[in-house]
Amino acid sequence: MTTGADKPALQKQVAETVVPISRAVNVSVEQPQVVAMCKKHAAIISAIETLPSGGTRVVLMNSADAAKIIKAFGSKVMTGTVARTHWMRAV
Repeated sequence: MTTGADKPALQKQVAETVVPISRAVNVSVEQPQVVAMCKKHAAIISAIETLPSGGTRVVLMNSADAAKIIKAFGSKVMTGTVARTHWMRAV
């Protein structure tokens, strides 16, 4: 049973375990490094693409895997909007 005094510590613990909603991660490294890191952390890739400005966009199978990769790449994670190549369907 928790008391009122335990509430701030419990809220902090819950806040630290929240995973991101998005499964997509943009990182400033090349695709082979992303694939290797995902393999190392058993994070399954759903889609991957090279960004025109450099770096890689990877979409993982779930947000928990995305959280592992974000933590693994640290400062190499790109924030904000990035330019992507327009996808064209082959006819």
